[in-house]
Amino acid sequence: MKKQLLLVVAAATLTASAWAQGTDYTNPIITAMPSLTIAPDAAAAGMGDVGTATRPDMNSQHWNPAKYAFFEERGGISASYTPWLRSLVGDIDLAYLSGFYRFDELQAISAGFTYFSMGKVDLIDNTGNMFQEAHPNEWALDVAYSRKLHEYVSMSATLRFLYSDLNNGANASVANGGTELNPAWTMAADIALYYRQPIELPFGTSYFALGTNISNLGGKMTYDKGDHRNFIPANWRTGVSYELPFDNYNRLTATVEANKMLVPASKYSKFAPKDENGNQITTGNSYSDWFSELSSAKGWFQSFADAPRGFKEEFDEIQWGVGLEYSYDRKFFGRAGYSHEATYKGNRRYFTLGAGFKLSIVRLDISYCIATAATNPLNNTMRFTLGFDLYGIKDLVNNR
Repeated sequence: MKKQLLLVVAAATLTASAWAQGTDYTNPIITAMPSLTIAPDAAAAGMGDVGTATRPDMNSQHWNPAKYAFFEERGGISASYTPWLRSLVGDIDLAYLSGFYRFDELQAISAGFTYFSMGKVDLIDNTGNMFQEAHPNEWALDVAYSRKLHEYVSMSATLRFLYSDLNNGANASVANGGTELNPAWTMAADIALYYRQPIELPFGTSYFALGTNISNLGGKMTYDKGDHRNFIPANWRTGVSYELPFDNYNRLTATVEANKMLVPASKYSKFAPKDENGNQITTGNSYSDWFSELSSAKGWFQSFADAPRGFKEEFDEIQWGVGLEYSYDRKFFGRAGYSHEATYKGNRRYFTLGAGFKLSIVRLDISYCIATAATNPLNNTMRFTLGFDLYGIKDLVNNR
């Protein structure tokens, strides 16, 4: 049973990484709850999984809640759905809900809920017989407060609860020789900044924006009552965007974003302990025990300098995204983007396409992923997002 449960954990990790193949050196960053790194909404996904510095929208909760302070609408709610890794399995899904309310011109409150279902898993005991069917899942609930600090600057703080259940009741059969595996949970916090400045041009108003979000700063998660502690996907996103009008109706937005995981590499580290001969330990129980005992805060800082190959490998740990969005009258949208990750860090490389339209109180977005290799499990991934302007609905009802 222990082996099978470890396979469940591995399956959860693979939902966020397409492992590199054909290379002798791999040093990926592995965390608990990798589903938190998946772009949940179709609008950002259509632009190469970028959203920290783009125009505020209803899904800013995931990317940068500080953007809500600049949102023109007073309140809204949005629902997103992603059938995940359908080239591998048919029952893994990601659902995301987000909503916000702007009190006035300066401040807003928002919330988000992420639910990730890993489908059905057949648990097998030491004799090779299936003894139970499990439905692993994990979810996160977060609340954020954002406020304008200046005409062009806003800031937000987020509190998040994370919960992961990988065995889904399988501990009833630990008598088969397995190891007990329990649901894991922890708390985390985000802090984000957003800068958005209008620039007047002869043919309209353009916008230059910067955004940064340090997210999932929290405790580690344990599935076996403390024997092994796993980092959660703390990360630091920073982006820049420029929105250029061509006339009163046509606009083009370009954005670039960098994402750095604030988690040490789980396979090799310059800070790992040494054996009795003075050689640095890179594998085995001694390494895994050291990695498990490493504190979250220490891991955040070590993640900037732990790569055995020095600066080049540290730079390769940055995942890059670039995106373009064309809009007509802010009602019809066409999007394209590209996301790039180093081969030995996960090899997630893919182009994205997207489209959307907004009519009065309703907004619909869709995106499509085209991996650079047909064998990449992210290939053909689609996302769907439906949003509603709550105050627009209210006005519509009151005007009847």
